[in-house]
Amino acid sequence: MGDFWDDIVIALDWVPTWIVGLVLVALAIVAALSVHRLLVWMIRRTIGAKPSLWLIILKRTREPSRLAFCLAAVALVMPLAPLNAPLRSGLTQAMVVACIALIGWIAVRTVDMAAGRYLQRFRVDVEDNLLARKHVTQVRVLKRVMDTLIVIVTVSTALMTFDSVRQYGVSLFASAGAAGLVLGLAARPVLGNLIAGVQIAITQPIRIEDAVIVENEWGWVEEIASTYVVVRLWDWRRLVVPLTYFIEKPFQNWTRETASLIGSVILHVDYAADVARIRSRLTSILSESKLWDGAVVNLQVVDTNSRTVELRALVSARNASAAWDLRCEVREKLLAFLQTDLPEALPRDRADIWLPSRTASPIPEHTGGPNGGSRTETGRRDRVVEKTTPSAE
Repeated sequence: MGDFWDDIVIALDWVPTWIVGLVLVALAIVAALSVHRLLVWMIRRTIGAKPSLWLIILKRTREPSRLAFCLAAVALVMPLAPLNAPLRSGLTQAMVVACIALIGWIAVRTVDMAAGRYLQRFRVDVEDNLLARKHVTQVRVLKRVMDTLIVIVTVSTALMTFDSVRQYGVSLFASAGAAGLVLGLAARPVLGNLIAGVQIAITQPIRIEDAVIVENEWGWVEEIASTYVVVRLWDWRRLVVPLTYFIEKPFQNWTRETASLIGSVILHVDYAADVARIRSRLTSILSESKLWDGAVVNLQVVDTNSRTVELRALVSARNASAAWDLRCEVREKLLAFLQTDLPEALPRDRADIWLPSRTASPIPEHTGGPNGGSRTETGRRDRVVEKTTPSAE
């Protein structure tokens, strides 16, 4: 093998040695890529096109294995390549950095495959998905935290292979003091969000697809990243909130323990309203609705004022979206019922107005008063009732 390489070097004696060395390294990389491609093709033919665990592993490990083949080929060729000392040192340093990056890459892919394999047992597109959302949230948040830590460790290890960076790091740790304090303060938001991510994964104040109210906006938790949360609002906008928000500030979670919710419908009716008939109509409306889950139905007089009586209807549904639609349906049908069957239950404004009588005789005068007389006036009293439109919340 050595004689073969010596013959090649003699034949290319007129070419600078460093160019010959780089060409040999490049040929080794090309050969490694060809061998890798052939092996992948053979393995794919053996496995077949049917989805399987081995096919998933092959797809996830294709790029890291390609890099590993290239590094192995360069490591075999470098001792034989005629390279000068500076170039050989530079290539060696590059290979060390590439090996560290390869290890970090493999670690990230391993975490990703393990998380994907674990989550295959859970589905969030079913009706009762509370347990699935719990596990999906935990795994995704912890996976992003692990990925971030792996990247930080990988980059730090790669930088420490350079003498200048290593010396700077040693001097920085030796000096400590203000430099360390400044770096700590600068990294506080990132570290705070990472720690908040671990807390959310463990305690789970929010989960994927939880219905929440944040900053007076209603929506669903769409994504929990390593430093922020994306909330999909009801009108398709996206609200991006730092992870620390859900640890430090109060918010509403409508699906914390279960997806079922109780919604309320407020009606303002007249004092003459027949509450029993309205309650009966509410029950019939819910029995005909596909949105009602059959758990809660109630109608109560919760307040009164000088004009109206306030009724509150409580209805339950399977989830937040169904509860909203059910409230709207109940409100519309109760209003239609009041307008057609109980118009006397609509809110009214009442007033007493005194009007002079058209048949009143001239005002007579009679004696008996201190001034010899007084005046009397006859008239009629009319009641005016003004109907107003019903109000509902």
